[in-house]
Amino acid sequence: MDINEYRSLIKKRMGERRYIHSVNVSKSAVELARRYNADIEKAEIAGILHDCCKETPKDEMLQIIRCGGIILDATEKSSSKLWHAIAGSVYVRDVLKIDDIDIINSIRYHTTGRENMSMLEKIIFTADFISAERDYRDVDIMREKAFSDIDDAMLYGLRFTISDLVQRKLPIHNNAIHCYNDILCNLEKKGLL
Repeated sequence: MDINEYRSLIKKRMGERRYIHSVNVSKSAVELARRYNADIEKAEIAGILHDCCKETPKDEMLQIIRCGGIILDATEKSSSKLWHAIAGSVYVRDVLKIDDIDIINSIRYHTTGRENMSMLEKIIFTADFISAERDYRDVDIMREKAFSDIDDAMLYGLRFTISDLVQRKLPIHNNAIHCYNDILCNLEKKGLL
């Protein structure tokens, strides 16, 4: 499939607002891929597909996850907001027959992050934060950081996410904590801390 076929496919799977978000994430991912010399085509595909299961009913998401051979950990079981990324990674692998592990992982970890993320994974994680329709407080700071140093942007995004989860008394996935620590170490190695 090409990018236009993926756009057409996801447009049928979600409402207009989510579709616009996915298109915007794809565009931001392409810009970030150019900035960081990453694969532009992969960034565009992963960006358009990152939320492909976001509006899938919960029972269907769980079915996709189970059929994909994934066993949810305790945090994932209790936090259904994480399911769309996991189900999405299985959907693109098993239904769309995308076998590129970097695209699959970029979709899987775009909400939590993880330790030792590839550049494409970081790009999709960050593009989700900076897409054109986003208007949260300090989004301009995040956008500036995204094109200055992707690890700095990741740290900013992770701090935002972790702080929000703590304030709302929601569980924080271990992947997010490991990602945060990994990014801190990367920034320290670069002399940016």
